[in-house]
Amino acid sequence: MAATEPAYEVELSCAVNGEPVHVRVDTRESLLDLLRERLGVTGPKKGCDHGQCGACTVHLDGRRVVSCLTPAVQVAGADVTTVEGVAGPDGELHPLQQAFIDHDALQCGYCTPGQIMSGLACLAEGHAGDDDQVREYMSGNLCRCGAYAGIVAAVRAVAEQQGR
Repeated sequence: MAATEPAYEVELSCAVNGEPVHVRVDTRESLLDLLRERLGVTGPKKGCDHGQCGACTVHLDGRRVVSCLTPAVQVAGADVTTVEGVAGPDGELHPLQQAFIDHDALQCGYCTPGQIMSGLACLAEGHAGDDDQVREYMSGNLCRCGAYAGIVAAVRAVAEQQGR
């Protein structure tokens, strides 16, 4: 009898930060585990592993998702962007990354990658009209250090730069 591949493994092709990825994944594997443990992309953090803290936020075809709850198989053919893929090709920081520095929007830095990815989605989706709107949109991202005032200020600063 010929050996067959386990039914729970499938081939996956996608792009991560603009780079093509071809890998075999377990159908039970999360996108977060694929990124961190198999692809060495360590920006998304494993905070709660229940989709409640936002530390693992990435963009999937331009939409923010919590990667700990996203099955890796769901990203077949998709474009995944993590905080590592946000800076310019020459390494220049994205305006939101710079705004996080300028507005002291980070302390320990653990939640920062997820905060930046959610902040980018907040801006792209037009939810940065005022501080309350930013706070509401960003409410799914927790910061244990309490850098919320700086985070809101950073998102609003970029919104104002963009004329939003």
